[in-house]
Amino acid sequence: MSAGHFSDDDYMAAAIAYARRGLGETAPNPSVGCIIVKDGVIVGRGNTQKGGRPHAETVAIADAGQAARGATLYVTLEPCSHHGVTGPCANAIVQAGLARVVSALEDPDPRVAGRGHEILRMAGLDVRVGVQAEAALRGNLGHILRVTQGRPMVTLKLAQTADGFAASSNQHDQRLMITGQAANNRVQIMRALHDAIMIGVGTALGDDPLLTVRAPGLDNRAPLRVVLDSDLRLPLRSRLVSTAKDKPVLVIAGVGASDEAQRALQAAGVEVILVARDAAGHVDLNGALQALGARGITRVFSEGGPQVAASLITAGLADDIVLIRGEKPFGGAGLPTLSAAARQLLSDPSRFSHVSKTMAGVDHLSRYERVL
Repeated sequence: MSAGHFSDDDYMAAAIAYARRGLGETAPNPSVGCIIVKDGVIVGRGNTQKGGRPHAETVAIADAGQAARGATLYVTLEPCSHHGVTGPCANAIVQAGLARVVSALEDPDPRVAGRGHEILRMAGLDVRVGVQAEAALRGNLGHILRVTQGRPMVTLKLAQTADGFAASSNQHDQRLMITGQAANNRVQIMRALHDAIMIGVGTALGDDPLLTVRAPGLDNRAPLRVVLDSDLRLPLRSRLVSTAKDKPVLVIAGVGASDEAQRALQAAGVEVILVARDAAGHVDLNGALQALGARGITRVFSEGGPQVAASLITAGLADDIVLIRGEKPFGGAGLPTLSAAARQLLSDPSRFSHVSKTMAGVDHLSRYERVL
């Protein structure tokens, strides 16, 4: 690569793409990307490693070795300035002899909050902040929301038939096979990029899902499986409960749920926590997300049914929405994928941006982002 061909924006875009490698594996830390460039050549690269350590900057510095001296470091979030398991990244950058740092965002974590950039400036480095800030904000949204609001970011996945239904209205045969294999494979990858997969108990009862990541090369990914179950109706013979001792399951119930049901689930290896209920008597969604945030969860993939989906959208808690539309209509009486109120909010450009529309095999995949 020659210096004349690539700008700070280009290199930061590469660092943001590199950061995606760690999504779903670094909680409670953010997944940060970092590249080091000298004389137009990338000499070092790194992303936050599994479990959140080591940080991206130290990985990239080790990769660059002596070539880091006098080079420019691009990082998708402000280098940390506090002592944790390891020393501050800002100090490591200074010690490695880098000349310039381009940072996408200031970290709102009160332990950092501008101090990382200040350490670099005080050491005489040229520091530029705000390059590709919007893209980096989206990539770090789980961390930022957890620090500022106490909750993880939520990706809401919805599947609907060509005529807008998510399930049959027949209580005995609710499940519809809406999407094809290409879209289903895409969903497996999305699951792997999150710390937790969340459903409502209605989906658990209707589909009896496993909520595992089933894709070649990703079978080591095991997001926490979460069920919103106000009154602890999850059957002990369900696939989730029967596999809970191998892969964790967390049930979030409403205050006042049956002690007997709670003990039975816990005996089967399921963790149960209680949160406040909303006006309708269901688990309060914000309370549930706050509980997940307190556990260090930064990214949640919601595959709940129409009720959970509508509630997340109307409460302003759905940050990224993936709507997959199958090619075939249901052609009968079914359960709408979204309530009229939720659809209206999704089509409101002051609430959501429609950012992409692609094909996954024969299915249409539309993505929306909550306006921040």
